[in-house]
Amino acid sequence: MLAANLRQVQSNIEEACKAAGRDTSDVTLVAVSKTKPVEMLMEAYDAGARIFGENKVQEIMDKYDRLPSDVQWHMIGHLQRNKVKYIVDKVAMIHSVDSLRLAQTIEQEAAKKNVRVPILLEVNVAEEESKFGLKTEEVLPLLMQICDYSHIEVKGLMTIAPFVENAEDNREVFRKLKKLSVDIAGKNINNTTMSVLSMGMTGDYQVAIEEGATMVRVGTGIFGERNYNSLG
Repeated sequence: MLAANLRQVQSNIEEACKAAGRDTSDVTLVAVSKTKPVEMLMEAYDAGARIFGENKVQEIMDKYDRLPSDVQWHMIGHLQRNKVKYIVDKVAMIHSVDSLRLAQTIEQEAAKKNVRVPILLEVNVAEEESKFGLKTEEVLPLLMQICDYSHIEVKGLMTIAPFVENAEDNREVFRKLKKLSVDIAGKNINNTTMSVLSMGMTGDYQVAIEEGATMVRVGTGIFGERNYNSLG
């Protein structure tokens, strides 16, 4: 079942890439494994998944040593500064940097562990009050403040689009984030590439790919509905 779900998602990614005239290798799938037990992650791993996205530091800590070492962990949820030290040398990427203070903390903790951490700046494109993230006009000023940090690399942008019934309703959100990334890339800012555009989830990742996503975060489409009683 899970292997079939994964194959279906990969097939949908291929289809969306084809529709947009893009190469499938341009798009990375992050299997969003938050609240899922290790057994399910291993099932996904056996079916070919290697990149897992988690919302909570504690879950990364709990699962980190229980999965094979070639797994890449992505921190995709809101990150509290006092938790940074636990994962700074364990994650392949932090998707949710949304303040100068958080970026400073990541820089400091990464320096202690002598690692460079790839990060994305989280942008609340739709300006939903219930969500974290920078406003689009706040992204460049923050970038200019952190571009000389030597232990973080700004790889691009991330957004969590609104929950909608019709994926087409989010097309404009994805388009805006893509435009912002192109604008920033054109400025050749130190220590900053706009190679990653993390946008699109189970309900709208195909539209996101058509609008330029290079990374999609799919949970329910792979693992099924979340079970909050089983944090495994």
